[in-house]
Amino acid sequence: MTATGDGAADGNAARDEVERLRAEVRELRARARTHPLISRAQGILQERYELPDGDSAFALLQRTSQRFNVRMRALAAMVVTVPRPDGGDRLWFPRRVRQPEPDLTFAPTHRPEPGNRGAVLSAVLSQTLAVVGTDMGNVQLADRVRGGLHIEKHTGLSEDFVDFFEHVGEEGTSCALAARDLTQVTVRDVESDPVFSEPARAAILAAGSRACHSVPLTTAAGLCVGMVSAHAEQPLRGLTRAQLKELDVVGAEVGRWLAWHDRTVVLDALEYLHALGRSRRGTRMRRS
Repeated sequence: MTATGDGAADGNAARDEVERLRAEVRELRARARTHPLISRAQGILQERYELPDGDSAFALLQRTSQRFNVRMRALAAMVVTVPRPDGGDRLWFPRRVRQPEPDLTFAPTHRPEPGNRGAVLSAVLSQTLAVVGTDMGNVQLADRVRGGLHIEKHTGLSEDFVDFFEHVGEEGTSCALAARDLTQVTVRDVESDPVFSEPARAAILAAGSRACHSVPLTTAAGLCVGMVSAHAEQPLRGLTRAQLKELDVVGAEVGRWLAWHDRTVVLDALEYLHALGRSRRGTRMRRS
């Protein structure tokens, strides 16, 4: 009995070590994906505001991120992609017009606090899963730097799934097809649907998903700014017209809200960053 117990303990220890190594690899991959973008933004800010080092530029990003509840990655992407402010302008966007925050009529029982993107993404994911009738899903947003979509929020999915689909391009998945055609896409059986590349199919099946439904988040101008997808453990028969109509409303409202957030909250954050950078020009800043 002692030998058997020792063998079981050794087996558990080995599994724990494998899982620890997998988690470490996932963390390293996540850092490798994010670090170049933030480093690029640091370089831009260091040059623009004559900051003495990269840490000061990081501190500038960090303070802005915390003050406006905008993720560092999203803020860095805007710094990299938005045209720089004119050299002598006190404001980065002196002629912009502010619009009121759009309503989200689909979530009256758990209305997010004003301007909170994370809460809105949680609400759209919860609503989509409730309509489809499952508890696995994710929200992706358009990647301003690389193109395609990256996962921003998820529930019920394995870490391996999230790592594999952290970023998807323009083909090989149902969400890529939904983004391209600006229409909802139902995959009734992942195992046989030709929309998936073989590596993507294997990753989805390994996560326990046998069917999925993707809903594009679209702006009033018809641009896809994100995607919400529900995954099911069993093949789907398809959604009813009422379900599809409800999800159309969800996708349109959240797409418009995300566009408002980029034009308002994120630009407010950039204005603050610009003002702080100007006021601290040439001086050292510390990370918080």
